[in-house]
Amino acid sequence: MEDLDRKIVALLASDGRMSFTDLGKATGLSTSAVHQRVKRLEQRGVIQGYAATIDHTALDLPLTALISIRPIDPSQPDDSPERLREVREIESCYSVAGDSSYVLIVRVATPLALEELLAVIRARANVSTTTTIVLSTPYERRPPAL
Repeated sequence: MEDLDRKIVALLASDGRMSFTDLGKATGLSTSAVHQRVKRLEQRGVIQGYAATIDHTALDLPLTALISIRPIDPSQPDDSPERLREVREIESCYSVAGDSSYVLIVRVATPLALEELLAVIRARANVSTTTTIVLSTPYERRPPAL
C-alpha cells in the first residue's frame, strides 16, 4: 500500500467523518484525487465501513465483560459463533488460540443481566465460560499504527 493511502486510512481511522476536502489538505492531494483513492480503498476492502463511536454508559450498558468459551464436548461441531450470532449483547466474537475457543466482548446493564446472558450463552452454544469484568477502559478502538 502506498504511503498516501496509509495516511488516508490513518486519518479516516481517527475521524471517519473527515471530509474529502480536509483529507486533501492533510495529504496534499486534490479533493477529487482523495475521493478516488478512498473509493479504491473501499473497493479493495481496506476500508470496510464507517461507524459511530458509542458511549455505552449513556445507553445504560455500563458493564463490559470478556467471556472466554470452550465447548463442553470437544467433538461437537465448531459452530459457536453461528449459534450465538443473534445474541445482541455480544459485541464481538474472536477465535483465539489457547485454552479457549473464542472470546466474546459483551455489554450489559447490570451484573444480573450478565448472569442471565451467561446462561443464554451456555445453553445456546453448549459451552463452558470464564468471565472477566472490565473495570475501566483507558483506551479502545485506537487507529492502527501505520
